[in-house]
Amino acid sequence: MSLYQRLLTETTEQRDYLLSSPIIKRCFTGDIKVDNYAAFLTQAFHHVKHTVPLLMAVGTRLPDSKEWLREAVAEYIEEEIGHQEWVLNDIAACGFDKEVARNSTPNMATELMVAYAYDLVNRVNPLGFFGMVHVLEGTSIAMADNAADMIQNACGLPKKAFSYLRSHGSLDIEHVKFFETLMDKITDPAEQDFIVESAKKFYVLYGNIFRTLETSAPVSQAA
Repeated sequence: MSLYQRLLTETTEQRDYLLSSPIIKRCFTGDIKVDNYAAFLTQAFHHVKHTVPLLMAVGTRLPDSKEWLREAVAEYIEEEIGHQEWVLNDIAACGFDKEVARNSTPNMATELMVAYAYDLVNRVNPLGFFGMVHVLEGTSIAMADNAADMIQNACGLPKKAFSYLRSHGSLDIEHVKFFETLMDKITDPAEQDFIVESAKKFYVLYGNIFRTLETSAPVSQAA
């Protein structure tokens, strides 16, 4: 079985933990408020802003035997630059102060996921980062467009409030195909096992962010 197929089939329990988060369930029944969406975007900002630094760290830590993967990381970096600003602009389009969000402190769950990602890359094995890529991109493909529709309908928000979610929905399918191709080049069983185990952990860590959103401090309204 290819690594990508393993990522899909062996992480079912952890993926269900994420998708069963109460706020995600509420979102898909239309029981969602602007404050909830702004809280989600604020935590998204706090992990998205680390995507490029993490990718840079992965690039420096990969061995020469993975030069083909380092080249792919360089492509990822080019595509991901500035996405945290999209998130902040969405927060502003919701009527909140994006500078308050920028300068806020991340929730513990968000901080733990980011800290684990850095630790994995710098201390253990940079390949583990691709478990995080699978979780974030795979979840986005599965939910982002539908979630954006539900939130927009429930909250009456403008289209410009969804640049982050929309960009990570069906439009991002090509990105996931690229990821699938990369992962299927990793054939060493030990490396495959490590990436699968990392994905399981990131599903739980990401799920914990959603499970603590409703206790997040609200973002201040724009003046």
